[in-house]
Amino acid sequence: MLFLVSTPSIFSRISKALSFPPPTSPKSHSHFIISRFFTMSIKMNFHAFAGNITKSKTPKPSEPFSPNSAFQTLKIILLGHAQEPSSPNFKVLPFRKGRPLAGSTALTGDLAPNWHLGWLSLGDCKRYLENSEVNLSEDSLVYLGSKSEDDVVYWAIDVSEASGLVNELVSRQFCFVELRTLMVATDWSDERAMGELAVAGHARALLEWHDLSRFCGQCGEKTVPMEAGRRKQCSNMQCRKRIYPRVDPVVIMLVIDRENDRALLSRQSRFVPRMWSCLAGFIEPGESLEEAVRRETWEETGIEVGEVIYHSSQPWPVGPNGIPCQLMVGFFAYAKSLEINVDKQELEDAKWHSREDVKKALTFAEYKKAQKTAAAKVEQMCRGVEKAQSLSTDFKVESGELAQMFIPGPFAIAHHLISSWAYQDGINGVEVGKQPSGSLSNL
Repeated sequence: MLFLVSTPSIFSRISKALSFPPPTSPKSHSHFIISRFFTMSIKMNFHAFAGNITKSKTPKPSEPFSPNSAFQTLKIILLGHAQEPSSPNFKVLPFRKGRPLAGSTALTGDLAPNWHLGWLSLGDCKRYLENSEVNLSEDSLVYLGSKSEDDVVYWAIDVSEASGLVNELVSRQFCFVELRTLMVATDWSDERAMGELAVAGHARALLEWHDLSRFCGQCGEKTVPMEAGRRKQCSNMQCRKRIYPRVDPVVIMLVIDRENDRALLSRQSRFVPRMWSCLAGFIEPGESLEEAVRRETWEETGIEVGEVIYHSSQPWPVGPNGIPCQLMVGFFAYAKSLEINVDKQELEDAKWHSREDVKKALTFAEYKKAQKTAAAKVEQMCRGVEKAQSLSTDFKVESGELAQMFIPGPFAIAHHLISSWAYQDGINGVEVGKQPSGSLSNL
């Protein structure tokens, strides 16, 4: 995190910006900032789509779990020159139109069902695809990573063209589920589920990037996968341009009126009713992160921003079509002006909200109920009985009436930016009321 720096003046500036009392000694700077931020962390070690269990360690090239070694073994097996080895174990995650294969386990009592990714053995994958329109080859499989402690190498494959595959998998109570649905259905206190969501996001981003980079942008010739699908290269021997997976950086910021204790929240027309969130925008070439925060805030709301403080970042593989994966970089931004002038082409509305109003929105929004509803939907889909339901209907106050406003759930970095600010008064050593389940200040 950005606060792990050794310059006392920087710590003093951050402390002042976030209303922290000054630390008593230079040696206590790191401990001071870290302890204050972790005071409010609740059951969540990392953002949704971060914490990928297959990417924690990079195997050495000579190890059987490395991309090149695993790829060579894969080619030998697919050519029929050898049986699938007992070690390492190859697992394949099929995707159809951007949706990962998933299953669900119903639990007893009030517990929500648990979804899980539909990993297939390489042998099962071959059997399912042998009479389909998808050619199972070393070029169709993309290396995701490995877990040497479990003796497993993970792969992904796009089976969108295999039209008969859906019915075969339904008989095993598997189905292809939208990644956003799985995101909402994930219990953020379940480390296993959060890890699986991160793997699915990584795989979807890679497969979509492969689909978008079928041709060379320099000469127009076809591209071919290289390094087990981790990069591509132009097939034209005169060009041979190397192409790497695409990541689009986006700044997302909570703009704060320090003097009046308010935060600026906005609405877009595509939002579900009553949802308000942070401002966000793509970084332009030749622009720093801080400059992007100031520019986007000014363009969309007419608010001038001064100080910009980093919070955390989140991979976001469920953004607009044609963008395989965004990297959301979160900031607190402190307003120098207060008059709002909304750009109606970008936003539907933007308003200043008091800390108390934001706390109410975080308290009344029943995020856990929405998570259980989505988990039940996944379980129904896997049993072949899908029940449509709008997630916005779950955000109600105790009386049963719809909440006047609500904030995105704990799966989004916007939630953590907003809840960090809303409950900031509890990190000065003053005890505050219990935060809503799922909120946290920093990761």
